[in-house]
Amino acid sequence: MGILELLIVILVILWLLGYFGRGRFYATGPSVSTVGVGSGNWLHILLVVAVILIILRLLGLV
Repeated sequence: MGILELLIVILVILWLLGYFGRGRFYATGPSVSTVGVGSGNWLHILLVVAVILIILRLLGLV
């Protein structure tokens, strides 16, 4: 397993365990969202890309 696959697996496991949840970063902050309309979370985009790479790797396309 290469270093890229290891990082992808670690990120996905941490995400599934809720490590990157909103409550972790905003536990003492306001209960309403302070982000603008249409602003996405870059971490979720990264994790979606990681899942796509894992699926492609399992299918043997990459």
